[in-house]
Amino acid sequence: MLFRQKTEMVTPDAALPGRTDQTMPVPERHFVLDAPLLGPWPEGMQTAVFGLGCFWGAERKFWQTEGVYSTAVGYAGGYTPNATYEEACSGRTGHAEVVLVVFDPTKVTFEQLLKVFWENHDPTQGMRQGNDMGTQYRSAIYTTDPSQDAAVQSSLAMYQERLRAARYPDITTEVKALTEFFYAEPYHQQYLAKNPNGYCGIGGTGVSCPIGVQA
Repeated sequence: MLFRQKTEMVTPDAALPGRTDQTMPVPERHFVLDAPLLGPWPEGMQTAVFGLGCFWGAERKFWQTEGVYSTAVGYAGGYTPNATYEEACSGRTGHAEVVLVVFDPTKVTFEQLLKVFWENHDPTQGMRQGNDMGTQYRSAIYTTDPSQDAAVQSSLAMYQERLRAARYPDITTEVKALTEFFYAEPYHQQYLAKNPNGYCGIGGTGVSCPIGVQA
């Protein structure tokens, strides 16, 4: 019963109420990149929001990507405003654990970030990622600009073809426009830089995504 509850999306009326008058404190600077964790961002920067399972390991993949200006972990795609980690893990907020990626498009394209996204987790597992079970671990892309939609759908189709050839099932990644991003607790930000031996549950399929590669 507990497994079923954690792997079935909560309905809006059953979601935890959260808090509309209290936001999560956010560290001033990125622990690795020494960039701000809160906007407004420098002129020309763009944002993307990805869910690859546990956000600790997912965030590290993106802060290690050249052209990324800043990253932060948080919650998106659900109903509970300013949820806590414990609330998100209960499966009663509807949120996915996600990474906010702030990037310089003159140094790294959104398509290149999509390649990092697809290749560093298994997007076919539904409401889990490896041994991590629950709706908060679902694969997700929350677009921040209408121009991102076509790139997402194109890359998804290309990667689905490669995965089927490798005998993987259909991609289950949730794709929709971002409504709100809620920052996670300060200790979660850049967690694996502060705790080098910490848990990282994400891992790819070993199948490369051909986005940006000439046929």
